[in-house]
Amino acid sequence: MDNASRRWRSKPLQTSNPSLIMAFFSCLAWLYVAGRLWQDAENRNILANLLMKNSVRRPKVLTVEDKLTVLGCKDLEKRIVEAEMDLTLAKSQGYLKSQLKQSGSSSDKKLLAVIGVYTGFGSHLKRNVFRGSWMPRGEEALKKLEERGVVIRFVIGRSANRGDSLDRNIDVENRLTKDFLILDGHEEAQEELPKKAKLFFSTALQNWDAEFYVKVDDKIDLDLDGLISLLESRRGQDSAYIGCMKSGDVITEVGRPWYEPEWWKFGDEKSYFRHAGGSLIILSKNLVQYVNINSASLMTYAHDDISVGSWMMGIQATYIDDNRLCCSSSRQGMLRGLIRRSSFSPSEQRPPTYLVGSENVGILGNLALGRVGHVIKNIPFRSGNEQHTFCSTYYRWYSITMPGIPQCY
Repeated sequence: MDNASRRWRSKPLQTSNPSLIMAFFSCLAWLYVAGRLWQDAENRNILANLLMKNSVRRPKVLTVEDKLTVLGCKDLEKRIVEAEMDLTLAKSQGYLKSQLKQSGSSSDKKLLAVIGVYTGFGSHLKRNVFRGSWMPRGEEALKKLEERGVVIRFVIGRSANRGDSLDRNIDVENRLTKDFLILDGHEEAQEELPKKAKLFFSTALQNWDAEFYVKVDDKIDLDLDGLISLLESRRGQDSAYIGCMKSGDVITEVGRPWYEPEWWKFGDEKSYFRHAGGSLIILSKNLVQYVNINSASLMTYAHDDISVGSWMMGIQATYIDDNRLCCSSSRQGMLRGLIRRSSFSPSEQRPPTYLVGSENVGILGNLALGRVGHVIKNIPFRSGNEQHTFCSTYYRWYSITMPGIPQCY
């Protein structure tokens, strides 16, 4: 038995080649399957992320109602564009709606001129002076002037606080005098004056059919008959841009008077282009139609006269420089001026002085002066319990302390 065990122990172990081959291929198969499973897991993660992103970006499914709404909006948008084009064409041909017709306009015939006198909330005394001097006073007088083909209105916007005492006072005054053109869409403020010009011309055009539209400052006195004669001589002239043409330096320093925020647009010379002074600007009807049609896209600058001048540069306007419309006596020369600057203020306190006549007065409305200390015509008005008189040439306020002797403040 010992011999048998020894023979068995000494016999070498033999492993078959097929077994080794099978084990090798089994390992390869295991590695292949494990690799594929790992790759499939990665692919599944990538696909899941892509599906999540696409689901967020994917538009929602449109229902039939949604499609009909989209089609309806597109059709409505197309109709709006067509209506705007038709409206622009109609305006360019002279058609204007009449629902804004002023109650004070008595006839549909074409007027000679619509004159808008700029005014403000604190200018009640100025308006009273004008009503007693070159401007007709009362509804009947305004109607008689309209029969001559001229409409005059004080032009004012609304207060920043709509409906406050400022607005109410203007409404009350308008009910009494019937001589206001109130721009409901305009806020009455100094910085909004350039926009006021656009709205005034557009509103005046929609209310009255006239040959000319005139913007006048409330700082001047006007010879109304002389202005009417000037406009009569220009009747039928299209594209007329009339005024006292001037130019000047552009103010570029912030904080200085007349500062122009858009100064860089005027070139290296920093000089304004030629334009009519803001004291009195006259536009013919077709130019006002252009302003009305393109008001939404017209650029405004720091001053209304510069703004109007920039609008005229883009079209074939006929510039008419009339020295009679200048406030400067040097520009008027031997001509008889139609306007004079009125720089008065009831609050000014000045030492007593007497009137001095001026050889440059010409036909400055009813405010004419004679020799030293003599007033040819005084315009009386009442402020509180004091009787005042307004006199030219120096446009100051006077209080009659002795008969015939005006005392200047």
